[in-house]
Amino acid sequence: MNIGVIVYSQSGNTLEVCETLKARLLGEGHAVTLDQVTVVGGRTPKTRGFELESKPIVDTYDAVVFASSVEAFSLCPVMSRYLEQAGSLQGKQVACLVSQQFPYPWMGGNRAIKQMKKACQSRGGVICATGIVNWVKSRRAVTMAEAVDRLSKAF
Repeated sequence: MNIGVIVYSQSGNTLEVCETLKARLLGEGHAVTLDQVTVVGGRTPKTRGFELESKPIVDTYDAVVFASSVEAFSLCPVMSRYLEQAGSLQGKQVACLVSQQFPYPWMGGNRAIKQMKKACQSRGGVICATGIVNWVKSRRAVTMAEAVDRLSKAF
């Protein structure tokens, strides 16, 4: 299967998870491309006005993983804007992944996943898996392994 992993990562944490997922999917025989959404001039969490620099195209993929961080208990505005502008996901398998600093999914992760799913479904995507990674040291390795495992099994 040809899978696109589309990620917005400000700190590198979400990108780390996506690189691990890519390696797993490649090991399972999939063709995988990791592509990043970027912002002109960079961005801090308090920046509301921004312009997307790179907007990865999803047309060529059989399936897509969208990954982003949680910001202020919601999906990061950069990924929200990207998904608003993304092309059709009609009939594509879609997995949604978020990473968050807080230790429990109910502290923003669940809401961000819900927002991401809604955006993808509105473009015709079929949600096949979701994952939340918590960056608290005691939970990081476990939640990353669980998310990578869950998403890789979906394809």
